[in-house]
Amino acid sequence: MSDQPLVLDIEDLTIRYGGVISAVDNVNLSIRPGEVMGVIGESGSGKSTLAHSILGLLPKSAHIEAARFRLSGRDVNAMDDSERAALRGPLAAMIFQNPMTAFSPIHRLGQQLSDLLWRDGQMSRAEKRERIITMLRRTGIADPAAKLDAYPFQFSGGMLQRVAISAALLMQPALLIADEPTTALDVTTEAQILHLMRELRDQSGVAILMISHHLGVIAELCDRVAVMYAGQIVEEGPVEAIFAAPAHPYTQALLACEPALIRERQGRLPVIAGEVARPGGPGCRFAPRCSVAEELCRQASPPVRPAAAEGQRYRCVRDLA
Repeated sequence: MSDQPLVLDIEDLTIRYGGVISAVDNVNLSIRPGEVMGVIGESGSGKSTLAHSILGLLPKSAHIEAARFRLSGRDVNAMDDSERAALRGPLAAMIFQNPMTAFSPIHRLGQQLSDLLWRDGQMSRAEKRERIITMLRRTGIADPAAKLDAYPFQFSGGMLQRVAISAALLMQPALLIADEPTTALDVTTEAQILHLMRELRDQSGVAILMISHHLGVIAELCDRVAVMYAGQIVEEGPVEAIFAAPAHPYTQALLACEPALIRERQGRLPVIAGEVARPGGPGCRFAPRCSVAEELCRQASPPVRPAAAEGQRYRCVRDLA
């Protein structure tokens, strides 16, 4: 995998709104074919903004700066709006967290899925239908031919999420972005969707960027994980290393709050006190909530340090590895 070209290659990505507020700040991220990269963090940490920037889905008020921003070798920085729109599908596709709002409620699913293949002008209507049926069957939809005449409201949340995955994969993207794809699903269906995504990764070699609040989902599916806080990646590395020996205090606090990892009976569930800091300002952004913060943490910009495991890095003024 290490010798393969990068599907996503981002260096020093900063996204500002109104030219002032940095929703994403100096983010570095790379993903190779067949790799699943997880991104975790509290609400407001910049996860979805990062994902939407890849597909050019940010509002006009967003200003993007990056030393390097490449998708399958193409320079996203140099693209205009029409070129960014053209990369959706062939280069990257997205699965949104609520499958109930991913489709038009007044059009049959077959029509909506067929519309996604509008670029394939060489394909006949019958060929498009067969390709859609094959993809629906691949994602576990029973009797897919009959489902093409159904409307979205006739599906359960889990089945509709499978259709949403089929829709994303129809265009054979190099990168599949999954933004909280199992949030609206029950535990059993969530397990089925995760198993499906593993199978699709293994069969097609698609790279996956998985965004989730659910640490169990990240541990189950991902090869590497990036931990975001207030617009910055504060720790990154192999998922086994991050879960076994987190280096950054924020990662440690996140894992301490995960119910599945609490081994002793407690009267109250642990929490991270305070709120996510507003991006910007001097010092470490986690310092106001950090149990080991010192005065230096509030003044100095934290450097990125190597941790104990190979490929594991964290952002902190203190050597905690």
